[in-house]
Parts: sequence; structure tokens; C-alpha cells
Amino acid sequence: MSEWKAKRFWKMATVAERDGGFAVELDGRSVKTPAKQVLQVPTRAMAEAIALEWDAQEDAINPNTMPVTKTANAAIDKVTIQHEEVAEMLAAYGDSDLLCYRADSPEELIARQAEQWDPMLDWAAEHLDARLETRTGVVHAPQEKTAIEALRQRTHALDPFELAAFHDLVSLSGSLVLGFAAAMGARSAEELWGISRLDEIWQEEQWGEDDDATALAEIKREAFLHAKRMFDLAQRVS
Repeated sequence: MSEWKAKRFWKMATVAERDGGFAVELDGRSVKTPAKQVLQVPTRAMAEAIALEWDAQEDAINPNTMPVTKTANAAIDKVTIQHEEVAEMLAAYGDSDLLCYRADSPEELIARQAEQWDPMLDWAAEHLDARLETRTGVVHAPQEKTAIEALRQRTHALDPFELAAFHDLVSLSGSLVLGFAAAMGARSAEELWGISRLDEIWQEEQWGEDDDATALAEIKREAFLHAKRMFDLAQRVS
């Protein structure tokens, strides 16, 4: 028995400004989230991106081709009501940030980590008021409380739509610092993604690529780039 799929029932998707935000409408009727909330977003740019996704649907609706819609739904249905928990979970990455845990050998890997990761820690010290210290090995060692609190406050200050995107920037890269660097445009998302995969790239150079691992990495890369796009779409123009 074939799986039932929702069919396209509308002629046009449009954007309507309302209550300080922007809703997406299908033939004048508001789109709803899976939790039956009105799909209302903070910026016209995000609403227009969502409307384009709905207009691009043909016969059957395919949610996999609607990433902006899916992330906006998550921001409304999940992050809005769990903001404190999500922000606290992401802020915790600062105390075990990927960039702080360094190899003890070989020298070439140690040098590469220093070359690519040290500048990002310097950037965090300057732009996030958080100086994180490096460790050798994988055993956890707490960071200074002042640095962690600075990162925590910045994370909690993000609105639900920013936080929904920021979640993927941090969780996919394994680094709160790289998440903020991507969000704030310190470097391109592509470059930051490569920095986050330094250890994996090193292993590939030594032992060759694994097809399954490469395919999974590409899926994660695309998700990281989408998260950066989503964060940018959430920015209100002053």
C-alpha cells in the first residue's frame, strides 16, 4: 500500500504583514505549524523564502524540499516554549568546545590545529569577551567561569528563530565559538565548516576516504550552510 501524501490545494503563496511579524498565506489562508500555530516569522525575507518553498511544491507536498519552513516550524513549536532549556544546552558547549581539545601527536596535526583553531579562540576573546584555554587530550577540564558566563549570556539573548538556527550551527560543528563565528559572519560558513572538520580531514588524508562517512559529512555540511542562511534570514533590518 502506497503512503498517502498531502496534495497541493492552493494556487499562490503570499506574505502578509501582521502584528509586528510576517505570515505566509495560501490563497489568503494562514499556513499553520504542525502544532496548529500560525506560521508567523520575524522578517519579510524569511517569510518570502517560506512562500517560495510552498510555491515550488507541485502535485504532492514534500517537506524535505522545505528547509526554511521546517526550521521556522521548530522555532515556533519547540524553541519558543523551551527557550531556556535549548539555550542552556547550547551554552554548555562552551565548557567543552571542540577548538580547545588538542592532539598530543603527531606534530603535523598539532601544528594544523594551532594554525586553524587558535585564531578562532583569539576571535572569541576579542568579539565575545570569552577567552577559552586549550587542553591536550580529551579529558574534560573546566573553563574559567567568567568566559563561560559571557558565552551563556550571549546564547540566551538569541530570539527563538535565531536560536533554532544557532542550534544546528553549534551541534553540527561541535563548537560554540564556531557557531557564533558563523552567526556573526566572522568567516564564511564554508570555511568554518572546514575548520570544524579538521580532525576528520586529517584522518582522511592518512587513511583515505570512507564513502559512507563522506556522504554523511556532506549532509551535515548542507545542514550547516542552511542553518547559517536561516540565522541570516532571522535578522531584523533596523
